[in-house]
Amino acid sequence: MTNIFTSEVIVGILALLGTMFGSVSGILAANKLTGFRISQLEKKVEKHNNLIERMTVVEQSAKSAHKRLDELFEEVNR
Repeated sequence: MTNIFTSEVIVGILALLGTMFGSVSGILAANKLTGFRISQLEKKVEKHNNLIERMTVVEQSAKSAHKRLDELFEEVNR
């Protein structure tokens, strides 16, 4: 009976180690993928923010140009 008990314990320990290894490697792989996806989203957000900043400058420039055109139009009509 002692041999059966020890072989069962050994099989149990090996199963435990295999489960632990599989779980840890799965967690690490998922973490790596999540980190990659977050960095890709950060790049997209950065591009979007740069576009918004540039559009703000263009809109201000357009407002200035419209204001100047209105001033010139008033001068011509006097």
